[in-house]
Amino acid sequence: VQLQASGGGSVQPGGSLRLSCTASGITLGNYAVGWFRQAPGKEREGISCFSSRNGSTYYPDSVKGRFTISRNNAKNAVHLQMNSLKAEDTAVYFCAAGLSLNIENENAYDYWGQGTQVTVSS
Repeated sequence: VQLQASGGGSVQPGGSLRLSCTASGITLGNYAVGWFRQAPGKEREGISCFSSRNGSTYYPDSVKGRFTISRNNAKNAVHLQMNSLKAEDTAVYFCAAGLSLNIENENAYDYWGQGTQVTVSS
């Protein structure tokens, strides 16, 4: 199983980025999928998570209304649309997949991508 995250880069505050996560070896449509991020010196946090089993989603207040997780089952991919980016969004972003319903918890995920860097700076 392999997850590949892409789409990171550098953007100015207020800008947008769209991250993608593609999978091989599993069908993402059968899994809960989450995006997590880890900033320097901070713990990894869940920022956009979706459960295919009950349709629930999770966004922390820090990204609610700015970030949107979506699926493309035909391409076995998940995307993260990030708008109105702020300097505090700077981090390495990871995608993950798992079967647990506890989608906010990183321990619920069995498979992880390698991470893609997002830098928000003027």
